[in-house]
Amino acid sequence: MQEEIIEILEDINPEVDYKTCTTLIDDRHIDSLGMVSLVAELEDAFDITIPAVEVVAENFNSAAAITKLVARLVEEEED
Repeated sequence: MQEEIIEILEDINPEVDYKTCTTLIDDRHIDSLGMVSLVAELEDAFDITIPAVEVVAENFNSAAAITKLVARLVEEEED
């Protein structure tokens, strides 16, 4: 799952090392337009809905955090 998320991130901004970066939002590697694209891509790729309350820096500052969020939402969709 994380590899697929990193591919999506690289499509949005290929100049970042997503395997190690933990400040994607804080350092503005993903801007507001990139965030809209990222949320839409994640929703399509994993057949989930990301509620607006989940779109916070804590959930999107690293590929690991995004993976954790997506995994949780996928699990909730299955329940």
